[in-house]
Amino acid sequence: VIVPGGGPFADQVREAQIFHHFNDATAHHMALIAMKQFGLLMTGLEAQCQPFDAYKPEQALSVWLPDDTLLSEAELSQSWDLTSDSLALWLASKLNAEQLFLVKHVQMNSTSIKQLANNQVIDRCFADLFRAYPLPTQIIHYQSHADFANSIANPHNQTSLSL
Repeated sequence: VIVPGGGPFADQVREAQIFHHFNDATAHHMALIAMKQFGLLMTGLEAQCQPFDAYKPEQALSVWLPDDTLLSEAELSQSWDLTSDSLALWLASKLNAEQLFLVKHVQMNSTSIKQLANNQVIDRCFADLFRAYPLPTQIIHYQSHADFANSIANPHNQTSLSL
């Protein structure tokens, strides 16, 4: 299952919020739509990617398209403190996933969730959700295809994030 970030669409939401001065709850709602847009882009680029918007993907390579039902989830903050990182962890817990991979544009040497949040590699809500859903989680650089394949093949030989 792929949980897309908002990418360039979320960047536009950030710029619009600065320009128009709307609240974080509105920005959060718009960022969810940005994630959905980026997910649709992914499914449009790769025929093997199938979209889903509920909590039960039907294909092996599914792209989650978040919908407005997330706005009523009390444990999910409606602010920039919660991004696709935390949403991926939350969804993985709902899907009873065995592990989570966060694909990032930065190389990281740390496995400390606190340090990663302080360095703005992951969002500020991730630690609290991780306490509730302590799923083995790894950060993979977006160009490290071999590392990703190795992590999937040998999940117990990898170092997971920790609090």
